Amino acid sequence: MNRISIIRQEETLAACEAENEALLYFHGEYQPGDTIVFENDTHYVIAGIDHTVSPARLYLPEKTFIFRLPLEGDLPRMYPPFAFQGDRHLITLIEDTGNEYRNLARNPADQRHDSGAYPHASANVETRDESIFFARNVIDGEHIAHAHGYWPFLSWGIGGRADAAIKLDFGREVSVDKAVLYLRADFKHSGYWKSATLHLSDGYEKTVSLKEFDGSQEIPLGDFHTITWVSLNTLIPADNCPSPYQSLRQFEVYGRDIM
Repeated sequence: MNRISIIRQEETLAACEAENEALLYFHGEYQPGDTIVFENDTHYVIAGIDHTVSPARLYLPEKTFIFRLPLEGDLPRMYPPFAFQGDRHLITLIEDTGNEYRNLARNPADQRHDSGAYPHASANVETRDESIFFARNVIDGEHIAHAHGYWPFLSWGIGGRADAAIKLDFGREVSVDKAVLYLRADFKHSGYWKSATLHLSDGYEKTVSLKEFDGSQEIPLGDFHTITWVSLNTLIPADNCPSPYQSLRQFEVYGRDIM
């Protein structure tokens, strides 16, 4: 059973329930503080938080996901124009029955703070606490990287921290054999890292060389690893780059669920 509810100060504004695909159409304007609650009888779902945002394949440990509407401050800058705006909204939820080899890190519905849905990205620093530099940006599924700023040119910014680190949590055990990085490629403005170290929860680690390149930089892991999280740290700036602004556009991890 799939259930979707829109909640405002403990009041249910709209809701729907379906055995298969739940489709909730809300004719009204959102207000700051509103939340969308997704519920499913299993742990694996595909959730569409807005018709302008690609659906997200999620793992829900508690079978519930609370999405806080990003309406305040600079939060809307993380999403396409008109996302969550106006008075017509379509929200969807369906059980995810697939388990093909894929990018397990992708989650366009991720939020800065843990919301009970995985994968989830977090970091020890985000430049000036601005939404366009949140850790969650590196798993939004967008590869375009030749500029910086609001959507679609989001990234994870490290604010000049030498000890900057980012972590992807999967919320359960997964089997992975490859990571892929996309650096922010606005090279007239941005620097880049010449190397970084990848850590897996099973104890495996690998230091990789990176290059000034607009595109995917693959990190083979040698074999499949059963893990619950992966992190990236020891980010070493390139020697010959005049810009102090390095940033990560996308962080992908490929594999399958362990069912």
